[in-house]
Amino acid sequence: MQDTTQKTSFKAQQLKFREDAILDVVNHLLARKGFDLMTMDEVAAEVGIAKASLYKHFASKEVLAAASMTRLIDRALAVVNDLSVELDPLEKLKGLVRWAVTAHLANTMPLLPSTRSSIQQSLTNYPPYMEKVGRLIEAVGTWIEQAQTSGLLSASLPGEVILYTVFARSCDPVADFLKLGGAFSDPEIVEMLVKTCFDGMSQDKSTL
Repeated sequence: MQDTTQKTSFKAQQLKFREDAILDVVNHLLARKGFDLMTMDEVAAEVGIAKASLYKHFASKEVLAAASMTRLIDRALAVVNDLSVELDPLEKLKGLVRWAVTAHLANTMPLLPSTRSSIQQSLTNYPPYMEKVGRLIEAVGTWIEQAQTSGLLSASLPGEVILYTVFARSCDPVADFLKLGGAFSDPEIVEMLVKTCFDGMSQDKSTL
């Protein structure tokens, strides 16, 4: 009985390892070219498995991409939970943006689905994704409300505008152009994008 349990556990570990490897490849492909241009043939080739084996793990390209996006939200939620409770809400928002831009520069951040992407409907119909996105929006939305109430963020802006501005930093092309230029290191790019996101580009009056 114990041997059977051990074999089952080992098989489950192998399955998890294989699926993680597949999702890692999908993350890179989604980051480089997006869902519409990604193909199952590419995924199978980069993982080093037969296309038929890929379909044993994920029934379709849509399911595969949805699983990848769900894992991304899991990681975002882990970042949210790991941020110190002692940080004020603005610093928590900055911490989330730092993580997102860092992942983007490392090509591990899938392009967020736009309203025009064909994956949007698939994600909407994928309960694990929707449930976790709801949790992330609730957490970040709470920080935004707290920051506005305490005067750390403009109360004249709708919270929804700030929310989507924060999320959009994960796929900001400015980071790509700066990295391509070669004048700045990745950490410098991250901090500059955090600064422009929350402080804007106006001259700091305290330095005048």
